[in-house]
Amino acid sequence: MPTIVLVTPQIPPNTGNIARTCAATTTPLHLVGPLGFDLSDRALKRAGLDYWPQVNLTLHTDWDTFYTQQRQQGGRTIGFSTSGRCSYTDLTYRADDWLLFGSETEGLPKSVLATCDETAYIPMDRSVVRSLNLSVSAAIALYETLRQLHLFHPHSTLGIASNQDPA
Repeated sequence: MPTIVLVTPQIPPNTGNIARTCAATTTPLHLVGPLGFDLSDRALKRAGLDYWPQVNLTLHTDWDTFYTQQRQQGGRTIGFSTSGRCSYTDLTYRADDWLLFGSETEGLPKSVLATCDETAYIPMDRSVVRSLNLSVSAAIALYETLRQLHLFHPHSTLGIASNQDPA
């Protein structure tokens, strides 16, 4: 299963939204500190709703701690950045990929990007905006990964709320 990694996230609702997406897709989530908020933050919990118990969450105090663990576990690191080498749709994703995203204000540091096995960008009109929202970017990349790996089934209950008629 691919893994979402947030490196020094700063805005609690973005992390909460990503956690909710990870719960909906059973995707592990790793948070690499320092974080710009406390995990007990009300906005973080509100965005993640009551799905936090379903999130496979791992916390790392800093990049070096995460990087050591990631290298021991194996898999490819893909850094998402506006300066990525190729479009996210040009990659062939693997089940053991780690999808890395930086903070909302700075993105992934150059030192982190230099350690990535691959870097990718999400196409957009940069004359209009500098970047996409972190939670949107993570969802775009994750769902493309799941689609390629045939881990997302369009007729499953993914995305169907319990109070809606799936028909």
